[in-house]
Amino acid sequence: MAALSGMRTAVVLLNLGGPDRAEDVRPFLFNLFNDPAIIGAPRPLRWLLAQALSRRRAPTARAIYAHLGGGSPLLANTEAQARALEAALADLGEVRAFVAMRYWHPRSDAAAAAVAAFSPDRIVLLPLYPQFSSATTASSLADWRRAAAGVSIRTRAICCYPTDAGFIAALAEATRAALARLAGGEIYRVLFSAHGLPKKVIGRGDPYQRQVEETAAAVAAALELADEDWVVCYQSRVGPLEWIGPATDAEIRRAAREGRSIVVAPIAFVSEHSETLVELDIDYRRIAEEAGAKVYLRAATPGTSAAFIRGLAGLVRLAAEESAGIASSIGTRRCAADRACCPMPVGES
Repeated sequence: MAALSGMRTAVVLLNLGGPDRAEDVRPFLFNLFNDPAIIGAPRPLRWLLAQALSRRRAPTARAIYAHLGGGSPLLANTEAQARALEAALADLGEVRAFVAMRYWHPRSDAAAAAVAAFSPDRIVLLPLYPQFSSATTASSLADWRRAAAGVSIRTRAICCYPTDAGFIAALAEATRAALARLAGGEIYRVLFSAHGLPKKVIGRGDPYQRQVEETAAAVAAALELADEDWVVCYQSRVGPLEWIGPATDAEIRRAAREGRSIVVAPIAFVSEHSETLVELDIDYRRIAEEAGAKVYLRAATPGTSAAFIRGLAGLVRLAAEESAGIASSIGTRRCAADRACCPMPVGES
């Protein structure tokens, strides 16, 4: 570890971002729909579609963010994770964590400029998407490569970490806390909920669904849940395409029909934002109540929990050791064994 402690390390946390204020909602949505990873049409047509879709969806999205004071808490929550990660990596020398959002500020261009001004010896890219998808991880990494094209600093990218021990421990801890709120002897079902994707994306070889299922299975094993007491499901479906399932709202209704109490555990979101604070806490709670569910509880996201930050720090240390060309005592990155999902060569510099 001495080889690492005398170097400056920049850790770039990659996330989707969210609007700061109500007036930011439409331009945020335009940036989202104008991403070729979201809409694969040629650029002129994609621009027109993004304009039309952002105009049509903005009123609904503003109503969602109104529950949160008009804007998303995602930036503040990601900044808190960045500071916690810096503290966990203090023994590596001078470590600074930067935030690069895909669809709203601070975007990759600003983050790349800030990293260049810091003048680190190495850069570690850390997507805050535990399960790899072309629509999230690959898109964010591609945008970083574009923005940082002139930054000639050795870089390592962390591909995915769906079963990382710290991540799983954080999810299990949060789910266990929610289960502890149930009355003794109550029958229940844990709904491990993740953001959905169109089936055609998975059909192209995207590993997201498989990795989500691996995450859920690992948490269920940690909690020693019986097979009938948990299920993987998917939320946030939009548009006319066929999406992967089962849908979270359908699983809520099924559990209610069976007389089960419901614990929803988000397993693809690592901090609180509109999909947890509004969709799960308000919209899906209403569905549960209308379906006659006796109890509806929601487990917290990992946030800055000690286990999660410890897991992220371990991933960064491993990437830093790779960058320094020294043998690791931590382990092997998942993407070394699952290269199909990794968008970057192991030795990118």
